[in-house]
Amino acid sequence: MGKFFLFSFLWWLTGNPFAALIIILLLLYFLDLRFVRLLPDITKPYRRWRRLSTLKNQLRLNPHDTPAKLEAARLLMEKQQFGEALSYLEGISSLMQDSPEYLSDKGICLLKVNRVEEGLLLIEQALKANPRVKYGEPYLRVAEAHAKQNQSEKALASLEELAKINMSSCEVYYKQGVLYTELQQKEKAKQAYQEAVEVYRGLPSYKRRMERRWALLAWLKK
Repeated sequence: MGKFFLFSFLWWLTGNPFAALIIILLLLYFLDLRFVRLLPDITKPYRRWRRLSTLKNQLRLNPHDTPAKLEAARLLMEKQQFGEALSYLEGISSLMQDSPEYLSDKGICLLKVNRVEEGLLLIEQALKANPRVKYGEPYLRVAEAHAKQNQSEKALASLEELAKINMSSCEVYYKQGVLYTELQQKEKAKQAYQEAVEVYRGLPSYKRRMERRWALLAWLKK
């Protein structure tokens, strides 16, 4: 009823029902962005592009800027441009080869460009150094790689290793559930979704905002 009155008021104010509807949709979008985060942030691609442009300009002036190369690589990974990301990561290999985060990122890029054996080896090194690196995401990437090669047993083994880790990432639990579903492991998928919801309940308030979207998606799936 309240939405109807709001729509009627905006229609009266603008003189156009379509304008009133657009205003309501925008209002709902910004409320979701502020409190729920179920919908994607439409400004994120622009902000990422702008930051990436700044980093590339920095690297033209200083080609040896390691933090800039690492950040650029991670932004490119978000854009699914794994080949270009890999070129930045390979440029800092000698300086970052002992970092589990770096090894994980490079391993994931290698998996995505079909250099599977190299990628698996680097991710294994990263997990050996820190089994909780990147909240367990490398286990997911390994499982995805095995699933694509129709190696279901290896994919499930990787997910089982992930399940042993006490994580604080609703996103990883949610994606674990999705992958279990693809592998026809419905009960384990349901358990992963439940874990995502339980983890969310135990998070401090400052972190809930970042994880709310994944917890809500997991709750809907379970």
